[in-house]
Amino acid sequence: MARLRIGSRGSQLALWQANHISALLREHRHDVELEIIKTTGDKITDVALAKVGTKGMFTKEIEEALAEGWVDLAVHSLKDLPTELPPGFEIAAVTKRENPRDVFCSAKYASVEELPQGARIGTSSLRRQAQLKALRPDFDIHPLRGNVDTRLRKLEAGEYDAIILAAAGLNRLGKTELVRQIIPAEVMCPAAGQGALGIEIRRGDSVIRAHLAFLDDAAARATTTCERALLNKLGGGCQVPIGAFAEICNGQLHLEAVVADPDGTKVLRESRDGTDPVQLGESVGETLLQRGGDAILKQAYGQSIAQPQQP
Repeated sequence: MARLRIGSRGSQLALWQANHISALLREHRHDVELEIIKTTGDKITDVALAKVGTKGMFTKEIEEALAEGWVDLAVHSLKDLPTELPPGFEIAAVTKRENPRDVFCSAKYASVEELPQGARIGTSSLRRQAQLKALRPDFDIHPLRGNVDTRLRKLEAGEYDAIILAAAGLNRLGKTELVRQIIPAEVMCPAAGQGALGIEIRRGDSVIRAHLAFLDDAAARATTTCERALLNKLGGGCQVPIGAFAEICNGQLHLEAVVADPDGTKVLRESRDGTDPVQLGESVGETLLQRGGDAILKQAYGQSIAQPQQP
């Protein structure tokens, strides 16, 4: 029917995601081409993400290609997309969601609870670090960058007692051998949008939007809209200590949210039900700010704004 050019990062997981969308589009008789685009986040590999402090670090260059007409759509992990897109772009579809939870991976231990005193855990996420420290202040948290294979290899080599990863990425790549525990959202609240893919297009491109309409999943759109509304209310990007997890229960949205001090000394949790995704996300966000989230986030932002030199 149409020739569609997809822009994607070149990581193993990003390529799986782009090829997954390509296959679905080809089933609808579209001719699909894939363009690999290197982003700022891909170039900075030796700095913990929380220290970079740039929103859109995994999306900016792809959006530039989209704006200039080199590609027609971009496939992103939704958690990498800033809650406020730059002018000229829109999310045409949010795909059916994979498991949004985090998982505990280890070669030696069966669960978070079984880890010994002072266990060395790998993660570069302040959100995960804060919730781990709140659970067990004795944990020794170390940065962990690289693609999924690199992270798992470091775990198998004994550099860490355990690492925390997103269930969705491991499920998609079929690399679940070292998954020992799916961590409940009440213990480790996931990142907003985790497990969902966001398909970004030029704003107002009704032809491309119509081609992609079949990819939009109503439940994924509602739950991630709620989570992203909370994140937006808190002014957060993907590398601040904020968690948001929404699910549909008995026809209503249920939202679990967390704002935490990176060292885990203060963790604010809030949960609520509602029917309007944006209203629910914003109201829970406002409650967290009033309960002290504002002070926690000001400190976190102040510690993570060091801009790296352009590589």
